[in-house]
Amino acid sequence: MSGKEIDEFTGVETTGHDWDGIKELNSPLPRWWLWTFYATIIFSVGYVLYYPAIPLINSATQGISGITNRQIVEQELKAATLAKSSMISKIETASLQEIRDTDELFRFSVAGGQSMFKVYCTQCHGSGAQGAPGYPNLNDDDWLWGGDIEAVYTSIKHGIRNDEDEDTRISEMPAFGVDDLLDSGTIRSITHRVLEMAGLEFDAKMAQAGASPFIENCADCHGENGKGDVEQGAPNLTDAIWFYGDKPDEIVAQISSPRHGVMPAWGKRLGEASVKQLAVYIHSLGGGL
Repeated sequence: MSGKEIDEFTGVETTGHDWDGIKELNSPLPRWWLWTFYATIIFSVGYVLYYPAIPLINSATQGISGITNRQIVEQELKAATLAKSSMISKIETASLQEIRDTDELFRFSVAGGQSMFKVYCTQCHGSGAQGAPGYPNLNDDDWLWGGDIEAVYTSIKHGIRNDEDEDTRISEMPAFGVDDLLDSGTIRSITHRVLEMAGLEFDAKMAQAGASPFIENCADCHGENGKGDVEQGAPNLTDAIWFYGDKPDEIVAQISSPRHGVMPAWGKRLGEASVKQLAVYIHSLGGGL
C-alpha cells in the first residue's frame, strides 16, 4: 500500500494528520469545482490583458481594449447632454407660462430645477426650501417681491441687493437709530405699534404714541396698515412671518440698524434655461400665486 493509510469506516485515504484521535481524510475536491476554479484563473488573466489593470509608477497598463472608466463616463455624459439639448432649447425659447402649461417641459423643468436647487440654493434656503432666520421660506405665500412665477424668475435671475447685476432688486430700510433719524423712545413706541398691528403682546400707551411716527416714517413702504408692498420689497408687518424675530428688542434692533440680505444674480452664472427651471421648480412648491 506504499505507506498510505486508509480510513476503515469510509475507505478514503488519510492525510496523516491526527488531532486527538481524529484523522483528516484526503477527500478530493469535486471536479466541477476544480474546473470552475481553473476557469476563473484563465478569465482573470484574459481580463488583465484586455483591460487597463496593472498599476505602474506613473500610469497603468492600457490593455488591448484601451477602454477606461473615464472614457465610459465621458461618453455617457455626452449622450445625456445630447438627449437634454432639445429640451433645453425648448425651455430657452418658451415663456414661463408655456413651460407651466406643457406637461413634458414642466416635468423636465421641475426635475432639473430641483437638482440645481440642491446645489445652489440649499445653503441659504434649506434642503426643503423652508428658509432660516434672515432667509425666506419658499414654501409659504409670503413673498417680498411677489410670488407669481414671473416675479420668482426675476428674483432668481437678477438677485437681491448685489453689485453684479444692474437690474438687481434693491430695497433698503433706513437706519433710524444709527443715523439719528429717530430717538430711542420713538423707535420703542413704533415697535409697540408694529406689535399691535401684528396681533402680538404690546404696550397700549406706547403703541398709541407710535401710531403717528409710524405713519410719518414707515407707511411709505409698509403701508398705513403695515401690510407691506411687493413693488418695493417691503415686508408685511401684520403676519406671523419675521426674518429677524418678532420680540420687542429684535424689532427695535431692526429699526435702529436694519440688516439687509443679499442674493446672487443667477442669470449670468447659470443661463436662461437653468433660471427658468429653478423658477418653475420653486413656484411648484406651492407658495406664491
